[in-house]
Amino acid sequence: MKHLLTTTAAIEAGTGLALIAFPSPMATILLGTPTDTPVALTVARAAGVAIFALAAVCWLVRNDGQGHTVRGLVSAVALYNAGIIVVLAYGGINLGLSGIGLWPTVGLHGAMAAWCVTNLLKSHSPGGTPPPPTV
Repeated sequence: MKHLLTTTAAIEAGTGLALIAFPSPMATILLGTPTDTPVALTVARAAGVAIFALAAVCWLVRNDGQGHTVRGLVSAVALYNAGIIVVLAYGGINLGLSGIGLWPTVGLHGAMAAWCVTNLLKSHSPGGTPPPPTV
């Protein structure tokens, strides 16, 4: 799971920092419309902080093997990726959002969600690495 968590940390750190520093251009790339109100800018920056926090925790636990904490984090990251897919696809299909980065981002989160699920299934399979013993 180390490669998954390292990759997630890198992708989400960049995204989070970009949203914090440049919320309107990021919204334009992703959704096809700028964030031009103080409320939208604040929400976009708050989302950036949350995404950056996700990156930080992925980075900090990337070397912790396949214990309960790591599997819990990967499960949460899978849920995050699935949620992002639903939110962005809904925006593209039902709300007419059409930024150049919308569908590539949906695809990226789909691939990341699949990678999370694959890692979780491996960690529970008989051939997978067993979790460390609890004391």
